[in-house]
Amino acid sequence: MLFPMRVLLSQVRIVDPRHLTVSAPSDILIVNGHIERIADRIDDETAQRISFPNAYVSPGWVDLFADFGDPGFERKEDLASGCAAAAAGGFTEVCLVPNTSPVVQSKAELDYLLHKSRHLPVTIRPLGAISKDLEGKALAELYDLHTYGAVAFSDGWQPVQSAGLLLKALEYVRAFDGLIIQLPDNQSLSAHGLMHEGIHSVRLGMPGIPAISELIQVQRDTELARYAASRIHFTGISTREALQVIARAKEEGLQVSCSVTPYHLALTDACLESYDTNLKVMPPLRSQEDLDALKQAVQQGLIDAFATHHRPQDIESKQVEFEYAAPGMIGLESFFGIMNRELAAVELTKKIAMLTTKPRSLLRLPEVEISVGKEANLTIFDPDKEWIFEEKHIRSKSHHTPFIGQRLKGFVYGILTKNQLVLHNSSPQ
Repeated sequence: MLFPMRVLLSQVRIVDPRHLTVSAPSDILIVNGHIERIADRIDDETAQRISFPNAYVSPGWVDLFADFGDPGFERKEDLASGCAAAAAGGFTEVCLVPNTSPVVQSKAELDYLLHKSRHLPVTIRPLGAISKDLEGKALAELYDLHTYGAVAFSDGWQPVQSAGLLLKALEYVRAFDGLIIQLPDNQSLSAHGLMHEGIHSVRLGMPGIPAISELIQVQRDTELARYAASRIHFTGISTREALQVIARAKEEGLQVSCSVTPYHLALTDACLESYDTNLKVMPPLRSQEDLDALKQAVQQGLIDAFATHHRPQDIESKQVEFEYAAPGMIGLESFFGIMNRELAAVELTKKIAMLTTKPRSLLRLPEVEISVGKEANLTIFDPDKEWIFEEKHIRSKSHHTPFIGQRLKGFVYGILTKNQLVLHNSSPQ
């Protein structure tokens, strides 16, 4: 709905991810999309009062890697449905992969995304293609993409395999402090694989994707980033060995960062015993040892941010034999409840920082502050609420997720941004 002239958020705890603090319950008065006053109590009968039990407010959340399929694949998702799913998940800004038709590789595609989404409640942050047509052969016009609104560069679900091309990209974006985002997958090793290579792939008789396919890609790309003195981010990191490479790179002062998905924190290759095609993702679900290493890496601060890897598919792409199913699951609406449940031992402020200050820093976006005079860009949530994730909570066109029916911890009440207020109309149970 359109943002009311005056909104009063009543008795909310303000999470400050910059200083890792949580305030006592306070009232926040927002007028015409800007924060006018913050106090213990505010009396304003002209304002729309918003009150939720145990409500927390933080700067709006950022998703570093998602797929809305628009343009070209609107049967799976479009900008409107994707933004509705993002708002339901608490995200006010979403980075979209360039794997569309046409590919996001020129001003025309960027203009389309930015213009079509300008009135939607979530800010679209396009990722420009690294290579022309995502073919991994020739560089796209990276500087033009940067000039016209791309916040970073990636070939999305088709990571650059050519070391020479990736090096050129890293050297090129260094001139304007750009960021290259890579899915950590060496396709010469993962080709034809259906799941993580291990005891379960042997038991199920399915071709495996070895952990070394991720390790080699991360090692190679890290060395290229070192040589180019440039910035690289690995999204969907999934193996213990790759984390060790990233840890060493950070210790050496290299500009290397990484993000993790909610499903890699919650599921392992053992879950594929059911042959559920919703569990077919890339990178694949790994071993329990890898999952434990990911959680430890979040706790230690090695992993910089979260990425939902929201990748909706249509029925025809999923209701087939596992071998022929397209990879991906939806991940926006259920994100916080999964992540917060799985990382219960991690401080709330640290988790919120990984959704706010850290991704904005990686993308060189302005900080969002909850202070008087600032534009309101807020996520409203309850970190303690337990609820059952059901189909009624889904706003995506796709309903392909293995988490339906699961008890999650942490519920998003809504977002307030772009002069709009979006509240959940499906209450938790």
